[in-house]
Amino acid sequence: MNPKMLLQLKEHWSRFQMDHPKVVPFFHAVGEQALVEGSVFDIKVTTPDGRVLESNIRLNQNDIETLGMLMKKKD
Repeated sequence: MNPKMLLQLKEHWSRFQMDHPKVVPFFHAVGEQALVEGSVFDIKVTTPDGRVLESNIRLNQNDIETLGMLMKKKD
């Protein structure tokens, strides 16, 4: 990634956090309490026209390791 793109990403992330202040604490809580094998992540998106898209995954050990690596990457 080039430095300009990283700077833009940082700016967008800061704005996202200001617009949605509950998201980051939620993900911290998930990381501390729910990253265990067998936990189920349910994802649901409702579009402005009312369409609903849903999916879920049951975490396995590989998922936990991958998410752990991603979480350490941000530090």
